Amino acid sequence: MKLVFLGPPGAGKGTQAERICKEFGIEHISTGEIFRTEIANKTELGVLAASFINRGELVPDDVVIRMVAAQIADLSGFLLDGFPRTLPQAEALSDCVEIDYAVNIDVPKDRLIDRIVRRRSCHECDSVYDVSELTDGRFCPKCGRELTVRADDRPEVIRERYQVYEQKTMPIIRYYEAKGELITVNGDLARDAVTTEILAALGRDMK
Repeated sequence: MKLVFLGPPGAGKGTQAERICKEFGIEHISTGEIFRTEIANKTELGVLAASFINRGELVPDDVVIRMVAAQIADLSGFLLDGFPRTLPQAEALSDCVEIDYAVNIDVPKDRLIDRIVRRRSCHECDSVYDVSELTDGRFCPKCGRELTVRADDRPEVIRERYQVYEQKTMPIIRYYEAKGELITVNGDLARDAVTTEILAALGRDMK
C-alpha cells in the first residue's frame, strides 16, 4: 500500500498515520523527519536544504522532491505525511511512483481552532495531548517533562496556517480527485472512529 495523507494542520494526520502504518506494515515517511535526518547527516541534499532554511527561506520544490524520492525509492509500501504540499510536488510524485490513495482527513476550520488551542506538546518525547487527557496539565505523562503550548498553536496563527493550507492544498485535493485516487474521511470524530473510517475506505475492517 502506497498512501499520501492530506488534511489541514491539527487534523490528526500524524496520529492516524502511525495507526494505518502499523495496520498495513508500511513505512511512515514524514518530510519533517527527512529534513532533520538529511541535515544532521550533512548529506548533499541536507546541506542544500539547510542553506535555504538558515536564510529563512522555503526549501525549493525540486530539493524536497529529490529528498522524498530518495527515501521511497526502495520501499514496497509507505505513507507520506507532510508531502506533497504543493501541486508541482504532487505532479512530480506521480512521475516517480504510483500511489494507491490520497487520504484527505477533513475537519472544519472552527473545530480545528478549538482543537488546536487545547493542545499541549512535549519537546522531550514529541507527544501531543488534548487538555482533557491530562490529570495534571503541566507535565507529560510519558516522560515527566513540562508541557508547552507551541507558538504556532495560537488562534491567529492557526487561521493564517489554514488560509495557506486552503491556497496550497486544495489544488492537490482536486488533483487526486480527478485521478480517482482521493478518499475523504470525517476527521471531526473521535480518534478510533477516524481510524475505522480510513481502514474501511481502504478495504480493511478495524481489528
